[in-house]
Amino acid sequence: MMQKAQQMQKKMQQKQEELENEEVEATAGGGAVKVVMNGNQELVDLQIDPEVVDPEEVEMLEDLILAATKQAMDKVQDMINDEMGDITGGMNIPGMP
Repeated sequence: MMQKAQQMQKKMQQKQEELENEEVEATAGGGAVKVVMNGNQELVDLQIDPEVVDPEEVEMLEDLILAATKQAMDKVQDMINDEMGDITGGMNIPGMP
């Protein structure tokens, strides 16, 4: 049992290292704002269509950025859950996705 736990821990560590190199992309406002995050939930790229940059509509732009960022975070979490679920076999391990 202990050996299996150690093997699972090693696989999970390897998967976490692999996930660091994975990226997800999310958009908001029909592509006006694009966010790219890595598997560590770090924002690695943010692109804003210049046509949506209007000094009168800063609040709307902020909302689009927040929406795209949340969507990217959700995608990263789904990716982590899928990858780690393959390793844990769906076992409910506290502190693990």
